[in-house]
Amino acid sequence: MLKIIIGVMFLSFCLMQNMYWLVHNLFLLFSFIFILMNNCMNYSMNISYLFGFDMISYGLILLTFWIISLTLTASESLLKFNNYQNLFLFNIIVLLLMLLMTFSSMNLLMFYFFFESSLIPVLFLILGWGYESERLQAGIYLLFYTLLVSLPMLIGIFFLYKSTNTMNFYLLYNYFFNFEILYFSLILAFLVKMPMFLVHLWLPKAHVEAPVSGSMILAGIMLKLGGYGLLRVFNFLQMIGLKLNFIWISISLVGGILVSLICLRQTDLKSLIAYSSVAHMGIVLSGTMTLTYMGFCGSYALMIAHGLCSSGLFCLVNITYERMKSRSMFINKGMLNFMPSMSLWWFLLSSANMAAPPTLNLLGEISLINSIVMWSWISMFSLSLLSFFSASYTLYLYAYSQHGKILMSTYSFMGGSMREFLLLFLHWFPLNLLILKGEMIILWL
Repeated sequence: MLKIIIGVMFLSFCLMQNMYWLVHNLFLLFSFIFILMNNCMNYSMNISYLFGFDMISYGLILLTFWIISLTLTASESLLKFNNYQNLFLFNIIVLLLMLLMTFSSMNLLMFYFFFESSLIPVLFLILGWGYESERLQAGIYLLFYTLLVSLPMLIGIFFLYKSTNTMNFYLLYNYFFNFEILYFSLILAFLVKMPMFLVHLWLPKAHVEAPVSGSMILAGIMLKLGGYGLLRVFNFLQMIGLKLNFIWISISLVGGILVSLICLRQTDLKSLIAYSSVAHMGIVLSGTMTLTYMGFCGSYALMIAHGLCSSGLFCLVNITYERMKSRSMFINKGMLNFMPSMSLWWFLLSSANMAAPPTLNLLGEISLINSIVMWSWISMFSLSLLSFFSASYTLYLYAYSQHGKILMSTYSFMGGSMREFLLLFLHWFPLNLLILKGEMIILWL
C-alpha cells in the first residue's frame, strides 16, 4: 500500500511546469494499476506499516482514484481561465492522499486523524473556487458540524485503547463493548458525515456553493467516509447496537421521506441532487444499522453506486451551468432542443439515480430493502413511500430540465465536447458494468 501512497506524493513534482493533463493521466494510470492489485480476499492485503486494504477499503480506494481523476476532467474551465490551476492540483493531490490513507488505515487512531484531515482540502476547495458569495458560510457549516461531534469520538478511541491496549481494527474485533456513552461518541461523527437527517444541513449548503470538483468529491467520496466508519466500528459495537440502533433507523426512514418531499420543491438543479443524496444515504444508514449481512453488503454496494451516479449528475449540472450561467430550473428548461445528445446522458444518469436496472444502484437498494424489511415489516410503509418519491423527484429533475419551451432569451450553442462525453461515459459505464461482477460487492464479508 505504501508504494501507491508514495507514488501519489511524488505527483506534486509535476506542478513545477503546467502539467495539468499529465497529473490527470497519472491518476487514471494509478486507478488501473490499483484494479490489477485486486485479490478479492476478505482479510487485509498489501500491508505496509499501518496501511493495508481488504475488500471494503479496496472498493472505496478505487472509487477515490476514479472520481478524483474525473474531477480534473470536469474542471477544465480552471485551465481555460488560468484560475490558479497549480494550487488547485496541489489541493487535489493532498485530498487524494488524505482519503487514500483514511481508507487504508488499519489503526483506529490513524483512521480518525486522516478522517478529520480530509476536511481541510475540501474546505479550501469551497472557499477558493466556489461560485457564490455565501461560500464562507457553507465552509463554516461544513467545519463546525463535523468538528463538534469528532471530539467525543477521540475520547471514545482513547477509552478503547485504555480497555484493550490496541488500536488495530482486527484485534478490536475480538471485543464486544456494551457502554452507551462509548456507542454514542463513536457513532455520532459518522452520522454527521453520512449525513443523517437532522444533521444534514451542511451538505446542501456545501454542494450549492462548491465548484464542480468540490461537489463531485463531496458526493462521490466524502459521504462514504461515514458509511465506511460505521462498517468498521459496528464489528465491536454489536451488543449495544442491537439495543439502540432502532433510533437511527427510524430517523433515517422518516427523514428520507421528508427530504424526498423537499426535493420536489427545489428550483436549483444542484440543490435537488444534493438533497437526493441525503435521501439515498438515509437508506444506506438504515441498512447498516440493521446489523445484518445483507444490510452491510447492500450499504457498501449503494455507497459505490451512489458515488458514481451522484458525481455524474453534478457533472451534468455543471455542463449546463457553463453554458447557461445559471442552475435555475426556470432557465434550464427545454434543453432537449439545445443539447439533444446531452439529454441522453441526463436520461441514463437519472434512471441510475432512481435505481433502474441494470445499474449497481438496483443491486444495493434491493439488498437494503430486504435487510430493513427483515428487521421490521412495519418499515415497508416508509420504504414504499421512499421508493415512490425517489422516482418522482428524479422524473421531475429530468422532465423539467429537458422538456418544455426553451427560454427565448437564450441562443444556440455547441451541444457538448468530446471531453464532456468521455467524462459522463466514465461515470456511467462502471455503474452498469459492476452489476456483472456483483459477487465482489455483495460477498465480501
